Amino acid sequence: MSRILILIYGVFSYVVGLATLLWFIIFIGPWDILPIHIDSGASQSLGLALSINIALVTLFGLQHSVMARPAFKTKLLKLIPEAMERSTYVLLSGVAMALISLYWQPIDGFLWQVEDEIVRALLIAGFIFGWAFSTLATFLINHFELFGLQQVYFNLRDRAEASPSFEERYFYKIVRHPIQLGVLIGLWSTPEMSMSHLMLSVTLSIYIFIGLYYEEQDLVSTLGKEYEGYQQRVGMIFPFRR
Repeated sequence: MSRILILIYGVFSYVVGLATLLWFIIFIGPWDILPIHIDSGASQSLGLALSINIALVTLFGLQHSVMARPAFKTKLLKLIPEAMERSTYVLLSGVAMALISLYWQPIDGFLWQVEDEIVRALLIAGFIFGWAFSTLATFLINHFELFGLQQVYFNLRDRAEASPSFEERYFYKIVRHPIQLGVLIGLWSTPEMSMSHLMLSVTLSIYIFIGLYYEEQDLVSTLGKEYEGYQQRVGMIFPFRR
């Protein structure tokens, strides 16, 4: 495949990944500005809603974690150029997230509905902070490498990728996974916690911790004692905790 086509594929995957992430944030957010919202639509039977929602999160989790494992990457690279691997991950992550936004089933009832304006404002601010924190954390490592653009650009310029390295800076000095921490804050900071939103928050939170377990194993395998020392000094999700 030509390098230009690989670049176009990478840019397309990046746009899809970011667009679906923004869609998901609005989908679960406190502003009902899209035709489809997490609390919109007619409720199905509880059993059907639970089955569909669990299937959607399972699909997202399998795609997100299985494709990130070295063994899967090795098999995938037999089918596509190495420069396309990360872009393919980003593209399919976007598809899996779009499926959640399209087909998530509403469930009747609310765990809480905050009416106090000050508390509502604080929860909305927490929602914005969580997603902004998570996004900023991607730039504190290498946003464009994380989303596949660096790989397709280097391939276009015939430049080699740098070896994996590790550096503690900014948020990463106080928590090992600020991206996921921001997502957790964004999931749970809402003035209206419907049962539908609660199920999404609970299932994605469970997945995040399962995914981090395997990611940490890969990081130790790649970075060795340097990362093991980091694990001893810095909390995984909770700042400053070992």
